[in-house]
Amino acid sequence: MGIVAGLDSSPDFTRIVVCDTDTGAVLRQGYAPHPVESPGGGRPSDIDPQAWLLSLGEAAGGGLLEGVQAIGVSAQQNALIPLDAQGNTVRPALVGGDKRAQVAAADLIDALGGRGAWAQAVGSVPQAAQPVTKLRWLARSEPEHALRTALLLQAHDWLVWQLLGRPVRRTTDRGGASGTGYWSAATGAWRPDLIELALGHQAVLPEVIGPADAAGTTPEGLLISAGTGETMAAAFGLGIGLGDAVVSLGASGSVMAVHPEALTDQSGMITSLADATGLHLPVVTTLNAVRALRGTAELLGLPDLEGLSELAMKSTPGSHGLVLLPYLEGERTPNLPHTAGTLAGLRRESMKPEHLARAAFEGMLCALADALDVLRGRGVEVRRVFLLGPAAELPAVQAAAPSLFGAQVVVPQPADYAAIGAARQAAWALGVSQGSLDPRTPPAWQGAAAQVLEPGDDLAVGQAVRQQFVSVREQTHPGAFQA
Repeated sequence: MGIVAGLDSSPDFTRIVVCDTDTGAVLRQGYAPHPVESPGGGRPSDIDPQAWLLSLGEAAGGGLLEGVQAIGVSAQQNALIPLDAQGNTVRPALVGGDKRAQVAAADLIDALGGRGAWAQAVGSVPQAAQPVTKLRWLARSEPEHALRTALLLQAHDWLVWQLLGRPVRRTTDRGGASGTGYWSAATGAWRPDLIELALGHQAVLPEVIGPADAAGTTPEGLLISAGTGETMAAAFGLGIGLGDAVVSLGASGSVMAVHPEALTDQSGMITSLADATGLHLPVVTTLNAVRALRGTAELLGLPDLEGLSELAMKSTPGSHGLVLLPYLEGERTPNLPHTAGTLAGLRRESMKPEHLARAAFEGMLCALADALDVLRGRGVEVRRVFLLGPAAELPAVQAAAPSLFGAQVVVPQPADYAAIGAARQAAWALGVSQGSLDPRTPPAWQGAAAQVLEPGDDLAVGQAVRQQFVSVREQTHPGAFQA
């Protein structure tokens, strides 16, 4: 019937996929890195958003978008673009986990009355990366820029606005808004009082439009959908729904699941985000995932994670009693910011490299299973776990994950699911505008090609390994999971 495009503007590059409207099959794609600034040309947390437009133009070169009827935009989360009353950038965009804002996060938590007050207000507790925290940093560190700030956009909002020719109407979606720290997923409304608390004065915010709504149409007739953040776009591209969770294995880890309601967590362990379909994405993060594997590989003198996995497979479930609590950088789940890792269960027979290698994999996965249990404890159903990241391909991960998570594990083939999710959103908005799709039901695209791993007969063994980990955690950090 037609073709649509999905654009993913990540922290480092722009990727564009062009997909069949009906099936989601990727027909062609483009890629371009963001222009690299000259050495000393600014902090890595300060980026001129024009760089995103330049790489977008390069990625779309060669007639890539010829015949495309609609475009969806996914972009890095937590990027804050402060604009003046004329719509010009007041300063470069503040992006990423900006460490400069750590003190500002603590200030904001105190200013509203603690972690519980923030969880109740917006479903999350301020962190250095969040736009609300960056506003407080701006007000304290660059007051002249803060005073000029009249309008607030995030990366996908700004890109959609630019693609539409900077119209008077500025829009965002529930997913992007839910990560700001000044929009409540529970009420579906902005919290202008929190803008004022952080920035010192009010600012204009974009209109939050529905998942299947169009942000507008270009003069050439190209429909632009609402857009969303990378996390929400990737979940939409994977096709996850109720009963599904996603575990991402980066240096740190995250666990998110689809849920019909916004969750309020007084402890702050759950961040309550909205998804790209009208549902919710509660997220629990850990500070230590693949970094625990890399540290163990270095300790054992191994050159890479493949070697660590191969060594770990020579051990057996339970690692001969060795348990690694992988809290190498402190930890968020449980909330132990100043702790260190723990290696327990040392006996003469367990002091072998293969057992330590296995303990590293089991420790990482058990810590992520703890994060899954935080969600399960709040009534979130988890029947399938999608495992993302290069480490998901390692045999030691695939051997242990299903039994430790107590669920079917799906390992999708590598793809740019955020760009695919953006394209699926564009197809939805296009179908609704043409009257061929229901605004409550997204297009049924083919799912991601994936390996499916079952716990099978290993489930009881895996749960015994989990219990061994939990026992050591409770002995070392009693009551750490009590809210």
